[in-house]
Amino acid sequence: MTARSRSAPESPVGADEDELLPRGQRKQRTRDALIDAALQLMNEGRSFNSLGLREITRVAGVVPTSFYRHFRDTHELGLVLVEESALTLRRMLREARRAGAPVKDMIRRSVQVYKAFVLSNRLHFLFVAGERSGGSPVIRSAIRNEVDQFIDEMTSDLRHLAIFPKLSPESLRMVCELVVNTMLHAAADILDLPPGDQAMAKAQEDNHVHQVRLIFLGASLWRDDTGKV
Repeated sequence: MTARSRSAPESPVGADEDELLPRGQRKQRTRDALIDAALQLMNEGRSFNSLGLREITRVAGVVPTSFYRHFRDTHELGLVLVEESALTLRRMLREARRAGAPVKDMIRRSVQVYKAFVLSNRLHFLFVAGERSGGSPVIRSAIRNEVDQFIDEMTSDLRHLAIFPKLSPESLRMVCELVVNTMLHAAADILDLPPGDQAMAKAQEDNHVHQVRLIFLGASLWRDDTGKV
């Protein structure tokens, strides 16, 4: 369950094989190789701002001029990293919310979908975590915009499902903002979970579900006219 399905990175050794592919597939393969190269370098402890075009193309196994056929600069590559994963995750979470399950089951299913996506896109989430609190203002702004999209879509879905029908639009959005920020912080815990520890994984999942349920419980008691429970 990943943000994209990629071919192996393009390299000089595979040049003859690449020539047999349709032009569109070759172009996509090079683009994906550039994105994977940036993620690989960041996984080695580098900040996104420190990455150079020539370094990225070297790791991707393509000539530097190839970069400009896909991205204007490294900032645009960073924006793609933010946008592509966020778009896929938003779609998956909307499907989980619209499945018609009771709220209790909807919360757990959404947590499970989110957890699986985080684990399948580890490098993307490490990138977002690092850039959200530092780094390029352009990337930080893009991340804030994507977070706002998550909040707006969740608000729309809860309104459509008539969950908390007595809440004003502003209060309902505040509830969704609490949920989204809670789960963003949960990503670090998910990524730090020791692989294969099923008991700890279940306890962690239960804890995240309980956190969201607690937010929903507070929302069910909230009175817009007084701003109190």
